[in-house]
Amino acid sequence: MGLFSRKNRILLRELVKTDFKLRYQGSLIGHLWSILKPLMLFAVMYVVFIYFMRFGQDIPHFAVALLLGMVLWGFFTETTSMGMTSIVNRGDLLRKLSFPTQIIVMSVSVNALINLLINLAIVFIFGLINGVEISKFAFLVILLLIELYILALGVSFILSTIYVKYRDIGPIWEVCLQAGMYMTPIIYPITFVSDRHPEIAKIMLLNPIAQIIQDARYLLTSSQNMTVWQMFNNKIYAIIPYCIPVIVLAIGLLVFNKNAKKFAEIL
Repeated sequence: MGLFSRKNRILLRELVKTDFKLRYQGSLIGHLWSILKPLMLFAVMYVVFIYFMRFGQDIPHFAVALLLGMVLWGFFTETTSMGMTSIVNRGDLLRKLSFPTQIIVMSVSVNALINLLINLAIVFIFGLINGVEISKFAFLVILLLIELYILALGVSFILSTIYVKYRDIGPIWEVCLQAGMYMTPIIYPITFVSDRHPEIAKIMLLNPIAQIIQDARYLLTSSQNMTVWQMFNNKIYAIIPYCIPVIVLAIGLLVFNKNAKKFAEIL
């Protein structure tokens, strides 16, 4: 039976619906937290890094760029963190039903994708309020979202496989995410690094998440946001971050599929 057969599509849809309903069950304002959480974090970041520390003064509409970067990073964080524990959390389902276990990880990623689209709508409204002129090539952001989804899904497959055997990967990944956020130009513009250490800035933009964020900022907020294409004279290097997500997904599926049959026994 194919992964995307009618039966599996129905199961995927039901898992997504269930996770979406249970996410904020018992809270007073429910799914409004999907919008309020990034906005509250943005407010803190804005006051500290833009108002007081004056980051991004040379970049037009950097406040919108900051919110955009946080929303994209939040998707990666949510997908990989929830995807990592998804197989363990659905262990009872694995023991009762026979279905492709990839669907469990995918359901988490689709849920995170729904939140991402909601938050991007908020970024769009915020941008309009701030007078941002969106590029005529803004539709290319769709390709960036696909790239981000592929990367996050691939990492989730790898982490979920490891987590079944070794729960220590949980706190390790939390530290990696914290470090990754500061090593990615989210709360500061890439020019903050390139003006001082251009070679380090080049290395940073080889990270596909940094490349995605900078490309999205270039298309949606201001063309003064430096992209990987502008950073490298040799365009072969500029292609590297676009290839990494596909490689990660291929490795993730290979590792996951190799170990999937043992999940029910271990759990």
